[in-house]
Amino acid sequence: MSIRDWPEGERPREKLLARGSGALSDAELLAVLLGSGSRGKDALALGRELIAGAGSLGALLGRPDHPIRVGGLGPAKRARIAAALELARRSLAEQLHERPSLGNPRDSGDFLRARLRHLPYEVFGCLYLDNRHRVLAFEELFRGTVDGASVHPREVVRACLQHNACAVIFAHNHPSGVAEPSAADRAITHELRDALRLIGVRVLDHLVIGSGEPVSMAARGLI
Repeated sequence: MSIRDWPEGERPREKLLARGSGALSDAELLAVLLGSGSRGKDALALGRELIAGAGSLGALLGRPDHPIRVGGLGPAKRARIAAALELARRSLAEQLHERPSLGNPRDSGDFLRARLRHLPYEVFGCLYLDNRHRVLAFEELFRGTVDGASVHPREVVRACLQHNACAVIFAHNHPSGVAEPSAADRAITHELRDALRLIGVRVLDHLVIGSGEPVSMAARGLI
């Protein structure tokens, strides 16, 4: 049975318009985004199969360009998913730039989690801030594998000077999903802090991004 033949209150798009997006399941939201299903499969069934094929909604949205073996997911549908994810990222970035200053880890945590959480490889990034802790820019500085990323203090110093930053917030993801700072994380944070201190740039925090809430190293007294 096509979704058009369902009772109106059960159709994902009509349900969203009547009750709001929060009333829809993950698969229903994907069905609205996809717009249509494929041969023998309505949009809701396709949405469920996509989530199951990726392993989770987070894994699907983290790499919408990754080949998932689900029939009916052509270039147009992949493009819609990728566009929706990028719009969400840009919205979070816009909110960061509109804030008068970043006062606590939560202010930057949502944005950094959206940028790094679902990547299958490790990325080390930096938020550059001015002297009032307003966001100047975000940049991915180093990429590695699930075994770790090589972070070079000289390159971080150079990037801070290019952006004329007065303070920074570092962030990196743990593809394993466990956001517990390692001994190596603490060591490189201290090394970067000492290097940036020489040029008058403060390290406000280093957030470790995993499957749950980001872990603030500053909040743990590790900076």
